[in-house]
Amino acid sequence: MTTAVREAPNHDTLTCYTSYRCRRPDCVTRYNDRNMERLRAQKDGAWNRLIDATPVREHLLELQANDVGPGAVANTTGVSIDTIISFTQAQPNQNRGRRQRTTPEIAAKILAVTVENHRAGRVSSIGTIRRVQALVTAGWPLRRIAEHAGLSYFNLKALLHRDTIFASTARAIAATYEQLQSKRPDRHGIDRAQTKRARAWGTRNRWATCTYWADRMDVIDDPHFTPEDKKLRAEIIAEEAHWLITAGGLDRDQAAERLGVARFTVDRALREHPQDRLEVAA
Repeated sequence: MTTAVREAPNHDTLTCYTSYRCRRPDCVTRYNDRNMERLRAQKDGAWNRLIDATPVREHLLELQANDVGPGAVANTTGVSIDTIISFTQAQPNQNRGRRQRTTPEIAAKILAVTVENHRAGRVSSIGTIRRVQALVTAGWPLRRIAEHAGLSYFNLKALLHRDTIFASTARAIAATYEQLQSKRPDRHGIDRAQTKRARAWGTRNRWATCTYWADRMDVIDDPHFTPEDKKLRAEIIAEEAHWLITAGGLDRDQAAERLGVARFTVDRALREHPQDRLEVAA
């Protein structure tokens, strides 16, 4: 039985020859030139031999434990992400285990990445998380928030559980918040089912609303400020009731029943947070 030869993902490095058995003329020439260079360097005593990769692997595992993943290391060092991953994970598609040896140059680049220098230019995530939560509570699905901010959905979801983020990410979310906070999702391409799910997620977690933060933008980025739960609950009830009445066509009694609260609770919440302070812009 013969084994199919896999196509190399690129033809600008030696791996297409050594790992994928590529025999294109340009790739063979590249390999031969590199091999001749190695032989000449060995003859002159100037060849840098491969070194043990264990310190590099241990360093990468320590970085990962501190939320500095392979992608971040690759971006910082210029070393391909596949090479970074090969130090800590086996490569079954290439019939290889973890990388055991590496060049001194690659080792030096990776070992130069530390948690401290990677976090340079990072800021507290608290304000960004609060902005995302408020938009979700307003009915914006996480995927649409990510699209507006130019981020991937998975990165934005992970961001909600991080203590620090890049300042550029914080700025992107802040700009997105400014754009979306006064807009109704159902008037901007979001179907009502998605809006309802997003609102339910926010309500279930008692996340502060855009209306709540409107008078508190001076402390939205302050990690020492904690939203007052009573005021926050009234804010959420008012915004949910307003949405059920204006978008859902319910009266106040029906809205109260849907929210699982008494009618007077809805009345009080709407009185304390009148419609002119709630989101009404298209």
